[in-house]
Amino acid sequence: MPFLDRLNRWADDRPDDVAVVVGGDRISWAGLRDAATERLAQAGTTTILTNHNSTDFAIAFCAAVAGDRRCAVLDPTWPQTMIDDVQRRIDYSPPRAALPVSPQLGEADPPRQGLADGNPESDFLIGLTSGTTSVPKAFTRTRRSWQVSFEASIDFFELQEGDRTLAPGPLAASLNLYALSECLYAGSAFHTLPAFDVGDAHAAIAHDGITRLVLVPTMLRLLSERGLAGGVDASGLTSIVCAGSKLDARTLEAARRWAPNAAIYEYYGASELSFVSGTRLAAGEPMDAGGTGIGAPFPGVELRILDDEGRRLADGEHGNISVRSGMISNGYLWGDDGQAMRDLAGWYTVGDQGYVQDGILHILGRRADMIITAGKNVYPHEVELALASVPGVSAAVAAGLPDDIRGQRVVAGVLPVCGAVSATQLRTGLDGLLARDKRPLQYFQLAEMPVTDRGKVSRRVLLDWIDGRDPRAKPLS
Repeated sequence: MPFLDRLNRWADDRPDDVAVVVGGDRISWAGLRDAATERLAQAGTTTILTNHNSTDFAIAFCAAVAGDRRCAVLDPTWPQTMIDDVQRRIDYSPPRAALPVSPQLGEADPPRQGLADGNPESDFLIGLTSGTTSVPKAFTRTRRSWQVSFEASIDFFELQEGDRTLAPGPLAASLNLYALSECLYAGSAFHTLPAFDVGDAHAAIAHDGITRLVLVPTMLRLLSERGLAGGVDASGLTSIVCAGSKLDARTLEAARRWAPNAAIYEYYGASELSFVSGTRLAAGEPMDAGGTGIGAPFPGVELRILDDEGRRLADGEHGNISVRSGMISNGYLWGDDGQAMRDLAGWYTVGDQGYVQDGILHILGRRADMIITAGKNVYPHEVELALASVPGVSAAVAAGLPDDIRGQRVVAGVLPVCGAVSATQLRTGLDGLLARDKRPLQYFQLAEMPVTDRGKVSRRVLLDWIDGRDPRAKPLS
């Protein structure tokens, strides 16, 4: 793993400085190095971690990726049958033979033994897509791919050694696992919580000198709105990094009011591709929320929009978002149906659809999420952004329900700003924002946003609520 040599460096230079904080528990750089070194005897060729957030997680993770070892981080909330199934599959998937080290890249010396980085071309991480009812797909990453990612993200997000990063979500989620590793590489203190809690996050921001947040939009909305209501001082925040879904106008506005000195970064990426594009909104910069644009290509990334045959499409034409970079994964150990991640003549895509206009990537959504209604392709992402701009709507999520006549019909759940919202109000509010053939045919008022256990808004959960007549999704007439 490309942060262990750096960890040794920080432990030598700043042994007593805090490296990782989880709630009230903290560990120094020297303490982390020494504890991980002691744990090496327990780390086999492949380690499976199912730990909840703790300093012990950081210790075990460092040991699990030392040398040429590899690690899989599983969500501890998954059913035990799923964890056992993943364990069996990994046992039958031996490590891939590492490619020779390239001397011109300054990596000619063989890797050291002990708590040190291994061959940069060897696999260190088995990544897993999130899932709750079926076995997730598994892919692998080399140490080199994350080192390239670290160099790009530290530069783009302007991460400094003096920053204190709070990533309040589960370390089993790739967003937070990467943030931990990025901070260890950069020599910057990393903070998280035993479990996400708004009050605990506010306390960390107020009392631990947090300068940087890494989180998903739903968490940012909660922290910002409740922080404003409770008078929580977030003036010390200098940057907010948000990913997982597009920031809506209301969340962005609340975040700007709550943390007026913070630059807000938003990026698009995929677990298999790493970073693809990103944008930065400086503190005080006028907001331009509500569109589908999500920045220019990330540093080190080449971006094209290609059709299914690999032909390049012109600006403004919709197609597969395809990239080339040194951050891309090796592909799948299992679960590859030939469509999950495709190689289009050296350009890689996970099937996300979008277009480029004036150098800016616009995201339309996953092809699998696309709703085909009466022969028309509708991307839920477009519907959600339009609904989120309607007065009285706090947030929205759209999906497709089976329909005997249309094939599918567009439905949407909305979370009101306060009180209630009517279907008539929503239909009227979409005038001029969304084409009529893309508008929902049925609306539901939500008591809360349908999210996964990792905090991401889920269209599948919305459909489950509707199908099960869950009281959290009340039909609007």
